[in-house]
Amino acid sequence: MSEQTQKVPLLINGELIPSKTQQWLAVTNPADQQVIAQVPLATSQEVEDAISSAKAAFETWKDVPVGDRARLMLRYQALLKEHHDELARLLAQETGKTFADAKGDVWRGIEVVEHACNIASLSMGEILENVANKIDCYSITQPLGVCVGITPFNFPAMIPLWMFPMAIACGNTFVLKPSEQDPLTPMRLAALFKEAGAPDGLLQIVHGGKEVVNQLLTHKDTPAISFVGSVAVGEHIYRTGTDHLKRVQAFAGAKNHMVVMPDASKNQVINAIAGASVGAAGQRCMAISVVVLVGETKHWVGEMRDALAKVKPGVWDDPEAGYGPLINPQAKQRVLNLIQEGKDAGATCLLDGSNFEVAGYPDGNWVGPTLFTDVTRDMSIYQQEIFGPVLIVLEVDTLEQAINLINENPYGNGTSIYTSSGAVARKYQHEIKVGQVGINVPVPVPLPMFSFTGWRKSFYGDQHAYGKQAVKFYTETKTITARWFEDDIDTGVNTTIELK
Repeated sequence: MSEQTQKVPLLINGELIPSKTQQWLAVTNPADQQVIAQVPLATSQEVEDAISSAKAAFETWKDVPVGDRARLMLRYQALLKEHHDELARLLAQETGKTFADAKGDVWRGIEVVEHACNIASLSMGEILENVANKIDCYSITQPLGVCVGITPFNFPAMIPLWMFPMAIACGNTFVLKPSEQDPLTPMRLAALFKEAGAPDGLLQIVHGGKEVVNQLLTHKDTPAISFVGSVAVGEHIYRTGTDHLKRVQAFAGAKNHMVVMPDASKNQVINAIAGASVGAAGQRCMAISVVVLVGETKHWVGEMRDALAKVKPGVWDDPEAGYGPLINPQAKQRVLNLIQEGKDAGATCLLDGSNFEVAGYPDGNWVGPTLFTDVTRDMSIYQQEIFGPVLIVLEVDTLEQAINLINENPYGNGTSIYTSSGAVARKYQHEIKVGQVGINVPVPVPLPMFSFTGWRKSFYGDQHAYGKQAVKFYTETKTITARWFEDDIDTGVNTTIELK
């Protein structure tokens, strides 16, 4: 690591601040391990400064008219679209994603910013006239204060854009703690936000590890916490935040199943499985990692293997690459360990990507497409979220068995079913205990007019990300009951709680 390596700054009160920390981490290119930047583990005082700046900015921002807040988001989404390719290139180089996948990451974030432009309608209250004699009742929404976002490495554009635009559009200010593994994309998002005209202090960025996270979680001036990451960390975030009387939404792990019915279109199924299982190297919380073959579809396994074998990992600017490397050597090793555990447990590895190499990039975190059959539910490759390009196959005889299998799994993030039967699809969507369901759609991530609604161990909290639920999460409801007297008349003493 040379002295000339870029050092990522903090963003505090609208200024890029060099950290005074003595602790720095390397940001590396996952394809070759070359260091592209250094990211600081911010000091406690720097985190305090960011929160204090956000708190001060809130005192004026909360009273900015909703139309002005919406117009800021309109300018921001226009800039994001203008810089779409630039952002995707930056994101691809620090995550290893292919350029096409990186563009999708940015675009799904832009869609949420577009949704935030409608904040006036989204945050409207309710009114009912004459609930009692000349008494009206109405509700209004008001912002919370300094909101916090803790985001993962796998979507460094989309997930921050799930959070701070909606929170700020609602009248809050925001402190973002992005993943230390790919901080450059969030910093560029922040620069464009300032270019759009965001006042200083609306958005702060601090970098760091668990010490920074815990300080944000326990600080008296951070009433709302949004987190996306693993199950273990998500549970810690939720418990710690709620123990400190905070509002928390924590998106955690997943084990997403695709059910294939005998009446499904074979070509559509095979293409969907190949893309949804290994896309982004399987590093998606909505990746399909289990395919449940019902009845005669068990005979499709050979064609599934052939389709997966054609998908090759490669570097971000290789137009032939289906996906990129895993984020770091530790992530690769964890996936390799789980693949070996599957073999040791007796599963059949029909396609093994353990020793995959990309020419010219011997140090990349490569894992090729991997396919297991003969898997049982007690195996670690079924029980754990692998977070790699590994697909496992389970076989059942009936739709009811498939539904029971999925409902017994502790996760409930996403699932999909492929069928030509409306009755089968309706039964599945009604009985499945999973928050996001795709019908002939492999990765059912909702568009932002809806909300991202994982269930069970995939989510800790109440209100979910983006959509109408995000507005509820980032605001508090105040209800007013009002009467205006026309004359100075004696209505008598009322000692009950009844409105008269």
